[in-house]
Amino acid sequence: MTSPSTPERSPAPLRRALVGVYGPALVFSVGTGAVVPVIALRAVDLGADLALAGLVVALLGVGQIAGDVPAGALAARIGERRSMLVASALATAAFVACALAPALWLLAAGITTAGAAASVFGLARQAYLTEVTPVHARARALSTLGGVSRIGAFVGPFLGAAVVHLTDLRAVFGVAVLTSALAGLVVAVVPDAHGTGSAHRPRGAPVPLRTVARDHARVFATLGLAVLAVGAVRAGRQVVLPLWTEHLGLSPATTSLVFGVSGAVDMLLFYPAGRVMDRRGRLWVAIPSMVVLGLAILALPATTTLAGVTVVARVMGLGNGIGSGILMTLGADVAPAAVRSQFLGIWRLFADAGGAAGPLLVSAGAAVGTLAGGIAAMGVVGLLAAAALGRWVPRWSEHANAATRAAAAARRVAAAAAGPGGA
Repeated sequence: MTSPSTPERSPAPLRRALVGVYGPALVFSVGTGAVVPVIALRAVDLGADLALAGLVVALLGVGQIAGDVPAGALAARIGERRSMLVASALATAAFVACALAPALWLLAAGITTAGAAASVFGLARQAYLTEVTPVHARARALSTLGGVSRIGAFVGPFLGAAVVHLTDLRAVFGVAVLTSALAGLVVAVVPDAHGTGSAHRPRGAPVPLRTVARDHARVFATLGLAVLAVGAVRAGRQVVLPLWTEHLGLSPATTSLVFGVSGAVDMLLFYPAGRVMDRRGRLWVAIPSMVVLGLAILALPATTTLAGVTVVARVMGLGNGIGSGILMTLGADVAPAAVRSQFLGIWRLFADAGGAAGPLLVSAGAAVGTLAGGIAAMGVVGLLAAAALGRWVPRWSEHANAATRAAAAARRVAAAAAGPGGA
């Protein structure tokens, strides 16, 4: 279940990748993070009631799910860097439409399109980093990518709040227009980390998605289910915390502060998480992340004070933070190089579908029982996710540690020396 090794590369290309991938990822996520809190407010301005406004907000995730598989096909056909350029242009146009929308339907269309553009951009940068990063640094590269996106999502709402205070709601979408265009500009200007253009050259006739899904059905039916569960728990934690603080009667400002504390802990741990994965293996991060997050969610209904909620929120941030980049890294590990983009498109569909299902599970649990029961159900899913990862993450991988990398390299050298007949 391991993919062919990516060749070792010098630090210089990686520095170019730092500018060409992490910079645009940060800028892109700042813009998206800025608009998310104001989507519902903009919908209300255009005549939506609260229920309809919530549906418009959900369209961002719907667009992302709808864009996952087509994003893989697009990247396979035109290359990762060109896909990032397409995504940036699409997001720019979508946010222009949101800013100028005279009617609710156009805002809804723009939000859905922005979600699809985010999916294309996310998949392309993941596949591109997988292509240009040495295997021994893969987890650090991808966890840093996840961390950069979390930083952008953390900073974006504060920037949006400042813009709203100084101007109006529509100006926040203008910020997203600028950040999307800037992200595309950086991708266009920064040289390819390969130095050969291979990462943005069209691939020729790509393998059909249905063939990729069929050939790797066992991976998707096993590890894919674990990915689905992880996505659900991660999204669920963003719902259970504000719902429980509302249940306790805490003010919105206090809830925002608690949420911010959790996010701060979360976004500070991405590099240590990647380093552990590169040095010790993926399971050293995958299982603890889900166990800590699951237990913290299970403990939340037992809290009755602000201090208790704050402690649990910090533990949630710890659990989520130590798992930064794990889904991208596992996807990169098991994705065959020949069909990497298509495979990752399907892989991301599982993660995003889980992200959509998580809040629904909490709501369903609360509807048939109590809010505490719905939260507890999400905590159980976290523990089940840990068990699924422990069962289906490959026990041996050439990406696990220095010893396994050396063994894999020795086998490749021996196979090359033996020639085609002895390989």
